[in-house]
Order: sequence, then structure tokens, then C-alpha cells
Amino acid sequence: MSRDEQLKERWELVVEKLSNQFADGDPLDLDAIIYLIGVQELGQLERTFKKDQKLDLMHIAICKLLTPYGYYELEFVDKDGWPHYKTLEALPHLKAGEQSILMKEAIVNYFIETEYIN
Repeated sequence: MSRDEQLKERWELVVEKLSNQFADGDPLDLDAIIYLIGVQELGQLERTFKKDQKLDLMHIAICKLLTPYGYYELEFVDKDGWPHYKTLEALPHLKAGEQSILMKEAIVNYFIETEYIN
């Protein structure tokens, strides 16, 4: 199986599992999954978030997802439990499709590491 086929298969598994768990089977899109990862990383699962906090959660998720690629590093966690990352390397200029592939790959790797999928 090629790397692209394996990524596609694993991505579909992540979408299916998360959609069943959080959206009654309605397929979640990439942004929704990034948001869920942000909530998971913050660890405040029972809380309601304001619009600007939702954007912050997506930022947390993106930083967490791209840390293994050398783009970010966790700097500290503030008194309210919010992680703060510092940029180690600027993200390369990618086309929209390339960005999507990078994020899907990072998400799949995240869920393999957390043993949500194998």
C-alpha cells in the first residue's frame, strides 16, 4: 500500500470514529477535528467556549500537531491551563491542497500516538 493510500485509509478511520463519537455519524470536517484536538489538549472538556476561545483552541491544536515537524515547541502552560507555543521555524508556503495533506497527516499521527487508532 502506498503512503498516500495508507494516509487516506487512516484519515477516513479518524473521521469515521470521531464523527460517530461527537456528531451522531455526520462527517466532521478538518476544522472540526482540529477544534476537537484543541479541546482535548486544553483538557477542559466540559466547558463552553466563546468564539475567540474556539480560535485559540484551533491554534493550540495546530501548534501541537506541528510540533513533531519542528515548527513549534511548547513554551509554557499559563495559570488557567492554556498551553503557549513558540515558533521554531516558519511554516513553508504551501498550496491549499498541500496544507490539507500536511494537517491530515499530522492528525493521523496524533491519533496513532494517542492510541485512538493504530
